[in-house]
Amino acid sequence: GHVTWSRRMKNTPLGTEAVWLLLKNGFDHGYRRLEWKCDSMNVASRRAAERLGFSWEGRLRQRLVRKGRTRDSDMLSIIDGEWPARDAALRAWLAAENFTADGQQIKRLEAFR
Repeated sequence: GHVTWSRRMKNTPLGTEAVWLLLKNGFDHGYRRLEWKCDSMNVASRRAAERLGFSWEGRLRQRLVRKGRTRDSDMLSIIDGEWPARDAALRAWLAAENFTADGQQIKRLEAFR
């Protein structure tokens, strides 16, 4: 599918929890791998995927043409064997104890891996 975030969802606990719930649902339903595909020029999307625990798999060169521009796509994934550790890290980051009273994170997600 295709996901578009509003600026208000980016870099927020709500946005992270939304992606975690999508991932959890996929693996709970028996999917063996979940993929993140983004335009190779969309650095923010790739960084978001990596922050969430997706692993870089490669670049599909000249995958499509969009608005007159040849587009390469970056591919990242999480596989079922990796999911328990990714799930634990996301749960720990999302825990109330990881946020101050005014909603600021105490530890970055990467610290839980």
